Amino acid sequence: MGEAEEEAAILLVDDDEGVLTVMQRALVSLPMRVSVANDGASALELLALQRFDVVVSDIGMPGMNGLKLLHAVRERDLDLPVILVTGNPDIKTATLAVEYGAFQYLIKPVAVERLRAVVARALDVGRLARLKRQCAQEFGSGSFYIGDRAGVDAKLNRALRSLWMAYQPLVSAKDGSLYGHEALLRSDEPLLLLPRAVFKAAEKARRVHEVGRAVRDAVASDIDLMGASEFAFLNMHPEDLLDPALYLPSAPLTRVAQRVVLELTDRASLDSVSDARDRVERLRGLGFRIAIDDLGAGQGDSSTFGQLEPEFVKIDLSVIRGVDKDSSKRRMVQALARLCHNMGKSVIAEGVENAGERDALVEAGCDYLQGFFLGIPAPLRPRKSSSSAV
Repeated sequence: MGEAEEEAAILLVDDDEGVLTVMQRALVSLPMRVSVANDGASALELLALQRFDVVVSDIGMPGMNGLKLLHAVRERDLDLPVILVTGNPDIKTATLAVEYGAFQYLIKPVAVERLRAVVARALDVGRLARLKRQCAQEFGSGSFYIGDRAGVDAKLNRALRSLWMAYQPLVSAKDGSLYGHEALLRSDEPLLLLPRAVFKAAEKARRVHEVGRAVRDAVASDIDLMGASEFAFLNMHPEDLLDPALYLPSAPLTRVAQRVVLELTDRASLDSVSDARDRVERLRGLGFRIAIDDLGAGQGDSSTFGQLEPEFVKIDLSVIRGVDKDSSKRRMVQALARLCHNMGKSVIAEGVENAGERDALVEAGCDYLQGFFLGIPAPLRPRKSSSSAV
């Protein structure tokens, strides 16, 4: 700790006064401010009033135990290191401590020098984490930076509470008439504004089904705001295929299934869904149609197309970008369109950004077009929040 740095602040939490006294004596000789709390609730009160750099907490406390306190800390601060201490170690508790982001799991009695070393290390790591997050926020790295399970859960909870859908128009290549809208997940949580970040968080927290259900319900509530003949295109995570709620006839989205196209990306493998073909047929039986997204992105799984047998094929924007100026891209789009039409599938070109690309794609035989040139993603209903960036 350099001389110019602000004095470190440590919070010790334990329901045993004797343990608190020993830990406090171990740390007071260091250049840091030490505060104590006898239970989780008191600790949270102190955390709301003061800044702390490290929390050292017993696990086995009555009421709010150490793991619950860790969860509560992550609701407030993603970077605050929490050291958990226990006199009754077991594999399950240790596993949960690590999974939910405890900086370290210590077993009582903890030697004085060991406690000092771990706290000093936690101070350094916590400061580094704050600097990394500051860089990401101030300099726009776009990185999703949440280090542990409890931090992911906290941010994902906030994202789900503020979840909303933006809709980008799909138009007919033939006459420019509106055919439908692609539903795009948005939230007001700063680190989870866009779908990729939300689903990355959901994967880490093992809550993909929860996010998928929230998105489907949101689209179901919005679809009546579209024209009666317009379709809603909805991106799904491959794990959504394993969610029993997706197949419920009573689910809100199932009730409007005739107007919904479910999209799965060509980038993702369906190897984890052993009966993917059967599941897709069940969805068709409910009235849904299927689209494969990102075709031509260069990372596709060759088996995905065959398993889905989609009604719609969306050509990736990497192929579309500059198609009017690149003869090889035009030939590629023409070949894809011709092949898809031979198989009875409609072709959607996404990422159209100017009139030249639009005209080239119409000439190449695409059926539908989507992109900023034709319409930006926007909510279908007015929003009170100002964070409606596309």
